Amino acid sequence: MENNYMWLKIVIVILFLAVLISLSSALFFLLRDMGAPQSKRTLYALGIRISLAALLLLAIWYGFESGILVNSAPWTDKY
Repeated sequence: MENNYMWLKIVIVILFLAVLISLSSALFFLLRDMGAPQSKRTLYALGIRISLAALLLLAIWYGFESGILVNSAPWTDKY
């Protein structure tokens, strides 16, 4: 069980970092291609970011559904 937790944690961190990298590359392409309206690099980078974010949400959902991730917030059972 501990091994599954570590792999899931690594996957979640890698996906989160990939989302940040994709978002920053989209900003870079947006600023770099200001004079070239036919360039679609910003659009492609944002499309990749959306796909990575969906994978990240699926990984987190899988962690909660399988019991690997748990909610330990102090207000969990209050509401």
